[in-house]
Amino acid sequence: MYAILDIETTGGKYNEEGITEIAIYRFDGHEIVDQFSSLVNPERPIQPFVVKLTGINNKMLQQAPKFYEVAKRIIEITEGCILVAHNALFDNRILTTEFDRLGYQFQKETLCTVELSKKLIPDMPSYSLGKLVRYLGIPLTDRHRAQGDAKATVALFKLLLAKDTSKKIISETLRLEPKKQLKPRLLDIIKDTPSETGVYYMRNNAGKIIYIGKNKNIKKRLTQHFTSNNRKSKKIQLEVKSVSFEKTGNELIALLKEYEELKLNKPIYNKVQRKPSFTHQLACFVNEDGYKSFKIEKADRRKKAILTFSNYQQAKSMLSEITETYHLCQKLTGIFDSTAQCCKHNAKNCSGACAREELAMDYNKRVNAFMEEHSYENQNILLIDRGRDIDERSVILIENGIYKGYGFYNLNHQINNPEILKTIINPMQNNRDVQHILHNYLRRRKVLKTLKLPS
Repeated sequence: MYAILDIETTGGKYNEEGITEIAIYRFDGHEIVDQFSSLVNPERPIQPFVVKLTGINNKMLQQAPKFYEVAKRIIEITEGCILVAHNALFDNRILTTEFDRLGYQFQKETLCTVELSKKLIPDMPSYSLGKLVRYLGIPLTDRHRAQGDAKATVALFKLLLAKDTSKKIISETLRLEPKKQLKPRLLDIIKDTPSETGVYYMRNNAGKIIYIGKNKNIKKRLTQHFTSNNRKSKKIQLEVKSVSFEKTGNELIALLKEYEELKLNKPIYNKVQRKPSFTHQLACFVNEDGYKSFKIEKADRRKKAILTFSNYQQAKSMLSEITETYHLCQKLTGIFDSTAQCCKHNAKNCSGACAREELAMDYNKRVNAFMEEHSYENQNILLIDRGRDIDERSVILIENGIYKGYGFYNLNHQINNPEILKTIINPMQNNRDVQHILHNYLRRRKVLKTLKLPS
């Protein structure tokens, strides 16, 4: 028997979040046999970004039951069940923390549909619930609301159960998180770290760096390191003496900083990057009729690439998005492989480049618009984003298409002044891996502002 659940929270510091909504479906492997859902008064304010994401605000929860009022029902519906959730570590932690506050020990075996999906449906472009179920054709209503997300997780789990015909993977993925009691030494290390974005460095007795990581919440990530039971984490727990950190204000600089530090320090407990961080790339060429065309090819550092991708599915998904957004021809972008016209042309949804009905000059303008937006070649650009505190911003400098480094500035500074820029930028190395980090991040997220400087 399974209890498939989703929880929405207030957001905030690690282990200080409160539940705002919960939905649980009791599932026997074939159908739902019981269900429960409710808003919950968390007795603390909801973070503004969570309100925007879920639509749940403080006013909605004023008359909602508090957790202790729904706790009995949660215990009843999960009795004898394995907990299933998309990112089960998070939902299980939130639930056990709430029960801990009531003095009740809530402990269940868990299954994570993220982990299961990666094993049973490999090479997906994304394993976020929204994108994964959309790709698999599973309906999802009320995204980021507990009932909608939990119902979609039921359908996803049902599909995963069917794929695991031997049930070997399901049984191997089963987790039981015992109550963890951190050693005082490790608690002292965690105590002095922030719940903010940045890069952290674990050192041994000799002061040597043994592990480098980055996270949007350093304190939360260290707690995970120090409570994990895997072999590497256990070794780290024995050897770590101290942890230093560097706040970066945003994830992009944390990614770039972590990459630079790993190359420089090569810590013993970080995996050595023997392979490129990307496996495929998007190339552009002009066909015999003068039309700019695209093709996905395996990563080759000797060849010029427009974009790079972590896997083929990611490249294919992006190419479809480019084709739709810029109204390009499916044949010329390589989606429709044929010597004839593309299928969209027959449906009157293509301007006719594949049939030479649209002038190459006109078609290539749209290709160039895409290239200008996604490629920094020969461009001077500043990427402005959040800084380490409210009065600060971060800046990444790209000069003639080359990543030069990053820095931080006070909001009163005029950072488009080249002389000021030179004083605040920390020089960093540029290579194809760094370019991949930049492009991959900017495809998924936006920075606060992009400024183009004169060439």
